Amino acid sequence: MHASFWEAVIGAVQSLRGSKLRSFLTLLGIILATTTLIAVMSVINGMDVYIARNVSSMGADGYRVQRIAMMQFDPKKYLEMLRRNPQLSKEEFAFLRTRLTMTREIGMSAGRGVSVHLGKELMENVGLQGASPNMGVIGNIEAEEGRFLSETENDRRMNAAFIGHDIKDQLFPNASPIGRSISVEGLPFQVVGVAKAKGSVFGQSQDKFVIIPVETYFKIWGSRNGMTYAALAMDHDHLMQAQEEARVALRAYRHLKPKDDDTFATLSSDALLDFWNQLTGAIAATAVGVVSVFMVVGGVVVMNIMLAVVTERTHEIGIRKSVGARRRDILNQFLVESSMLAAIGGVLGVMLAWIVAVLVRSLTPVPMSVPISAVVVGVALSAAVGLFFGIYPAQRAAKLDPIEALRMEK
Repeated sequence: MHASFWEAVIGAVQSLRGSKLRSFLTLLGIILATTTLIAVMSVINGMDVYIARNVSSMGADGYRVQRIAMMQFDPKKYLEMLRRNPQLSKEEFAFLRTRLTMTREIGMSAGRGVSVHLGKELMENVGLQGASPNMGVIGNIEAEEGRFLSETENDRRMNAAFIGHDIKDQLFPNASPIGRSISVEGLPFQVVGVAKAKGSVFGQSQDKFVIIPVETYFKIWGSRNGMTYAALAMDHDHLMQAQEEARVALRAYRHLKPKDDDTFATLSSDALLDFWNQLTGAIAATAVGVVSVFMVVGGVVVMNIMLAVVTERTHEIGIRKSVGARRRDILNQFLVESSMLAAIGGVLGVMLAWIVAVLVRSLTPVPMSVPISAVVVGVALSAAVGLFFGIYPAQRAAKLDPIEALRMEK
């Protein structure tokens, strides 16, 4: 059995080498199917990191209130929300903070892009966030050096700054930034803390930011745009109740009628996970459809080529049968060969998908991480397709009459 298996393997390799163009065209459908499958699984795997980090920063018992749900992909609905939903305000925040009973912490933040410099060192497109002091707890922000912003700094509208690791590395590579001053849009801010490094997601660094007291932010840049509320429920069991309480309170403040749609959006970690699962489910379903078409086309081509191979080897099959080869031996030979052909196509698809992942990661912000499971599934599925579509040619070869087969010329 082992000898016949390796003979079939060698036969498959020789078949590929003997007619490279035919082999490539034979395996093209399977190569494209495997590449598509692994590419989709790689994108989903890479984006899982982004979602996990968002969920972890929100916390299991956290929720947010914002002007528009970022999970809205319908352009018409998005434009309608831009027109209908007013900006969140400081007054609404103060109203919620005094009335929410199921929420243990609620904070607010607003942001914009700025330039930061120290001496001759200049950093462009830095994320500036004005945040209430409790956003450190709500957002699970950990300090590597120093501390987060204080209530006193916020109440007095002080120019204090909590910086990301990228800011520290570029402006203070060999010294502690604590107590030093940096310039944000030409204004001096004293550094009070440095955040622990978070790395990058979608190719974008998560450590290129400066956080200042929200009241300082409002004093300098105003409080009309981009405000978001972040909150923590009493515990995870009361998350939905806390979120609903905040929703009802804000609707009441805005005098919305029972039949009116919300003019704001609430988002929890559970909702984010549900949305992500629905999105990946839709992506996976589409990928399955595309992969199935490619696999069927590839399988049919493999079957046709194997039928041609059976015709080419009819005389050889007759000789093998005349010296004692059984039907099962002939059947196994062609099944192994068709599976090997398809599996080689799967391996080539894996290599192509890996090259695509490297190029995408280096040229775009989309994260692609090729999981081992995708490689195993891709190669195994290819081999299974080759095995399935090789059954008919293998049976046809096994049923050949040895005398008739010997009459065929080589």
